[in-house]
Amino acid sequence: MRVFFKISGLVQGIGYRWFVRDTAAKHRVTGWVGNFRDGTVEGQAQGDKKALDGFLLELKNSHPRAEVTGTAIRELEDIKGETGFTIEFSELR
Repeated sequence: MRVFFKISGLVQGIGYRWFVRDTAAKHRVTGWVGNFRDGTVEGQAQGDKKALDGFLLELKNSHPRAEVTGTAIRELEDIKGETGFTIEFSELR
């Protein structure tokens, strides 16, 4: 299962992308995360349903300095052969 996620609120400038990467490793999901110019953090994650559910729940509730005010999630097609979880270091879009 693969999902797109968009997290809004106070999620930039606080190490949130690294938190997302570490949380992905903890839940054994693959994908990527990046900052967007509108102040959101967006990405894609892939894994089994239980792993993704735990991953997304932590993104909403577990970063000590984040103030998540909104989340958007939609299902995508799986990408075969993807390994690891990467951080995009340039602002996207």
